Amino acid sequence: MVRLITHNLLACHAKGCTSNNFPLQLKDVQVELRDAEYNADFLRGFISRIEWPALVDAARQLGDTSLPNEPPEMMDDDFLQKLHHVLLEIHIEEGAMICPNCAHVYPISNGIPNMLLAEHEIG
Repeated sequence: MVRLITHNLLACHAKGCTSNNFPLQLKDVQVELRDAEYNADFLRGFISRIEWPALVDAARQLGDTSLPNEPPEMMDDDFLQKLHHVLLEIHIEEGAMICPNCAHVYPISNGIPNMLLAEHEIG
C-alpha cells in the first residue's frame, strides 16, 4: 500500500537517475482514509528516519496541512496523533509518482506502486 510512510522512502532508480530523484511527486492521486492502530512509541522511534520536508510537502499535495514545517522539539500527543494520521492513515489508491529529475512515471493501481523498470531503464 502506498502510504506516506512508504512514499517517504521511495526514490527513482531509473538508469542514470542519481540526483534530484527524491521525493517522487504525486500526480492524479485518489486517496482513501483508513484507521490504523496508534502507537506513540513507534512514531517517536521512527521520526528520525523521516525526510521531514518531503513528508510535509507530500501531505500538502494530498490536502493535509496539519504538520508543521519542522518537527517540534516537544512531541506531545496532539503532534503524534497528526503524524500518525499523515504517515499511516492516508492511503493512495490510484495515481502516479513522478521523478522530479527524469520524469519517469511510477503508476499506483489498487494501492500498489509499480516500481519495476523496463530492461533498458535498469542501470
